[in-house]
Amino acid sequence: MRRATPGFTLVELVVALAVAAALFAVVPPALSRLHEAMQYRATVRALLADMQRARLEAGRSGRPVTFSVDFRTRRFGVGDALDERLPDRLAVRAVVAEKEIAPDGRAAIRFYPDGGATGGSIELVRPSGAGVRLRVDWLLGRVSQEALDG
Repeated sequence: MRRATPGFTLVELVVALAVAAALFAVVPPALSRLHEAMQYRATVRALLADMQRARLEAGRSGRPVTFSVDFRTRRFGVGDALDERLPDRLAVRAVVAEKEIAPDGRAAIRFYPDGGATGGSIELVRPSGAGVRLRVDWLLGRVSQEALDG
């Protein structure tokens, strides 16, 4: 009678290596999609927060406050502080009042102390074609979000 020796057979090692190779082939694309989705959601949240902050600051300060997107540098923010960056993989479109388009590539939505705004929308589009539209109502200055068909 033969005693079994501890260790792995060649077949077991080959199967383990095949499973590891399959995982290495599947995991990086999944992580890439996860990272892209997280960036997208964070950017949407930051855009919404900055628009709402501009609206609140206009009411609090008693003076007009702008939310701006600089298409040349791909940055956005409240007033002159364009602190947030737009990810390169996201396409961005804006519909704003003609007087709020600057020659340097900035588009702005101006919020007024009485609650109104110049109105407009900012669209973020993912590489898949899906995206979101953030609308600012000109009468009430209310910020809303809707999905784009993609």
